[in-house]
Amino acid sequence: MLLTITMTAWAPTVAATDLGYLLHKNPARVQSFEVSTGTAHVFYPEATAARCTAALLLEVDPVGLVRGRQGPSGEGFSLGQYVNDRPYAASSMLAVALARVFKTAMAGRCDARPELAASAIPLEVHVPVLPCRGGPELAGRLFEPLGWHVTAVPIALDETFPGWDDSRYVDLRLTGTRKLAEALNHLYVLLPVLDDSKHYWVSPDEVDKLIRAGGEWLAGHPVKTLISRRYLR
Repeated sequence: MLLTITMTAWAPTVAATDLGYLLHKNPARVQSFEVSTGTAHVFYPEATAARCTAALLLEVDPVGLVRGRQGPSGEGFSLGQYVNDRPYAASSMLAVALARVFKTAMAGRCDARPELAASAIPLEVHVPVLPCRGGPELAGRLFEPLGWHVTAVPIALDETFPGWDDSRYVDLRLTGTRKLAEALNHLYVLLPVLDDSKHYWVSPDEVDKLIRAGGEWLAGHPVKTLISRRYLR
C-alpha cells in the first residue's frame, strides 16, 4: 500500500526538498522501518528545488499478519484472514505505519526549520487505492471541511466488465495549503474512518489517540460523530 506527499516551492527562500527536514527523512536516501504489520519504506521519487515528493510504501507480511493476528480480519467469511485487501489497499495499517515513521513530524517538531513546520505549505497527498465505505462523496465530507480540495475517483471493479460498476475503492488526491503536521494527523485519523475497519482490536487507549490526533480540528468538524464512531469501531 502506498501514500505520497508532495510539496511545491512557493518562495525563493524555500526549496521543495525542505520537505525532507519536515519529515526528518533525507531525500537522497531510501530508509526502511520495521512496523507491526511488515516493513515501511520511505523514498523520494522526485526531489527538486521546485517540487518534492515523499512516498511511504508499506510492505505487508501476510503470513505474519495471520500468525500474530489480534483483531478481526475485516472480511465476513471464514477465510477472511487469508483472502483480503490488506496488502494492497490503504487502511489502518498504513495509518499505524504513518505514525511510526513520521512521529516527530506529526508532532509538528522540526529543529532545523521550525518556522517551516509552523507554516501552512502547499501540499498534495495521493493515496492510489483507498477503501471508501460510503462512496467518493464521503471522502469529500471528511476532508473538505478541513481545507482540502478533494478528488476521489472510483476504481472499477473490473475494467473488462463495465457492467459490474465500481468497487468500494477510490483513487484519492488531496490538495491544499496546510501545516504538514495537520495533514499527517488528518490522514492518521481519517484513513481508518474511510475504511470503517481496523486490523487490531480497539482498546480504551484508542480514545487517547483520537484526542491527540484530532484534538485541534475534530471538535468543530461537521461529521465528528461519524468520525468518532468509525474510528473507535
